[in-house]
Amino acid sequence: MNSSWLDRYRHVIFIGLLFIAVTGAGIFYFRQPTQETVEIIPVEPTASPTPSPTVTPGLVRVYVTGAVESPDVYFFPPGSIIKDAVLAAGGLTSDADPERFNQALELKDQQHIHVPRLGEENPPPPVQNAPVNDSKRGEGGSESAGGLININSATLEQLDTLPGIGPAIGQRVIDYREKIGGFESIEEITQVSGIGEATFAKIKDSITVD
Repeated sequence: MNSSWLDRYRHVIFIGLLFIAVTGAGIFYFRQPTQETVEIIPVEPTASPTPSPTVTPGLVRVYVTGAVESPDVYFFPPGSIIKDAVLAAGGLTSDADPERFNQALELKDQQHIHVPRLGEENPPPPVQNAPVNDSKRGEGGSESAGGLININSATLEQLDTLPGIGPAIGQRVIDYREKIGGFESIEEITQVSGIGEATFAKIKDSITVD
């Protein structure tokens, strides 16, 4: 009897089992986590910024003469001082008079540095700046033709380059000329405190009032 029942309903049982299998497979499939598609986007290389060109300051050309071991033209980086120029020229000779010029002054292009000697009569100015254009001379400039320093318009730095004139006396010169409205002659500079006949004799050939 059992055999006849199975034979009679086996197709129903088979369909039922098939339905259960398909249903289970569907549930298993739909419960699987969804895999997201990973999109690979190529990254384009970015050009590195081009560095700005660096401007290299030009060298300062200086002519060194006088009481040094090797007078010549020398080249220095900006910011160098007169002492650097003296050392480049081999240093001071035994007859040099270093107290007559300021070795701390900054070098300028095409400057002439003359180191005075002991007892040297009428030496050129220790520091002679590069010649200025003719169109600028006489327009309130501190130098006139020939490289003379105009004591009526010279700056403290330029007065300090004169032999025997340091920063303190140079400031007195400026104060005095402002008080009197300007020097009428180079001899009048002896009225400034600290400038006697001996100092005037050293600087008279290097100054002017024009």
